[in-house]
Amino acid sequence: MSAPAATPFDANSVRPGDDPTVTATDVPATAERDSATLPEQPAPARRRWRWPDATPALLGYGLVRLVGLLILLVFAHNAGKDVTWLLSSRFDAGWYRQIAVDGYNAAVPLGADGSVKPSNLAFFPLYPMLTVAVTALTPLSWGAAGLLVAWLSGFATAWGLFAIGKHLRNRTFGVLLAMLWGVLPHALVQSMAYSESLLAALCAWSLYALLRRQWLLAGTLCLFAGLTRPTANGLIAAVVLTALVAVVRRQDGWRPWVGAALAPLGYLGYLTFVGLRLGRLDGYFYVQGEGWHVAWDWGRDTLDVIWRVTTVPERLEMYAITLLILLSVALLVLIFVERYPLPLLVYSLVSVVFVLGAGGSYHSKGRQLMPVFTLLLPIAMGLTSARRRTQIVVMVVLAVISGWFGAYLTLVWAASP
Repeated sequence: MSAPAATPFDANSVRPGDDPTVTATDVPATAERDSATLPEQPAPARRRWRWPDATPALLGYGLVRLVGLLILLVFAHNAGKDVTWLLSSRFDAGWYRQIAVDGYNAAVPLGADGSVKPSNLAFFPLYPMLTVAVTALTPLSWGAAGLLVAWLSGFATAWGLFAIGKHLRNRTFGVLLAMLWGVLPHALVQSMAYSESLLAALCAWSLYALLRRQWLLAGTLCLFAGLTRPTANGLIAAVVLTALVAVVRRQDGWRPWVGAALAPLGYLGYLTFVGLRLGRLDGYFYVQGEGWHVAWDWGRDTLDVIWRVTTVPERLEMYAITLLILLSVALLVLIFVERYPLPLLVYSLVSVVFVLGAGGSYHSKGRQLMPVFTLLLPIAMGLTSARRRTQIVVMVVLAVISGWFGAYLTLVWAASP
């Protein structure tokens, strides 16, 4: 029996894709007409723009800060004071503007009697550098540029706190944590041309990176934090110690080593700059001790002032600072009892010890403790379990109290808040 004759290849019987050896150019026009009878493929759906997950935290933070600013505006109007000047030019804000405009002192300034006067070398460089960048890229004045950097840093901190809270528990916890930071007694400083908000933002995102074991990001952000304020040493300790634990456990290869190496570079770099500028290795500490009368004394001055405040009449600010110090110590104990992750514990402990262990500027310790937002974790945790109505009432009350106290610090208190 003979085999059937070979049938010539009929191009009209196939479609492109039926045979991998046949391409669209090999198919005659009749195939294209036949393909018109096939059902049309649905067009790919457009990706809709979505609000960031942190939007409720950012809106809540902005709302409580707006309440504080409105309260200050009312009191300042009644007192005949310019709010813009109060926020952008007083105390530390004036020093930062001087650095941005004229640069750092070439030597330690001396008084007529040879005593050492306060020097702008005590202020770390990142915040004024960002102010210079904003004035170079925009038509804003120095004061407006400083406020813009501070306000954006405040919102960046709120976003970072939301990220930490969501990572630890849920979105509600993150929102409450961000809003609580915005109603601290010294929260008005977050709206002033000060560097605390910038430090808090860098610390928040660096700690979040540590929680996710993103060592290079954590170390880099810590480097910039070390260029912002001396109280960044709490973050440096958190990054280095957490990285060492990862190294001992043989986790993540070389990345913890690099993260730990990056962490202190900003802080040590600025200390080296001041030392070279003044021709002495302890230049920065000399400026702080002799010019600003701030030096490490293991907390002796802090304890002396607490004793004085609790035994003799003092002004409202001193009572408020003392209450904040005692509350900070209590909250520090709580976060250890509740066993939060290691980076948060180290950051809290070292930061609180550093602030309370330094003698001098007792009136500024509330502001210096403000970037230690991890102390708010137990409070945010308690509020997370409360009813929504309770959460709203607590936030409203705290926002009003914070706004009133901020107005007091700005209009009545004579020293830097």
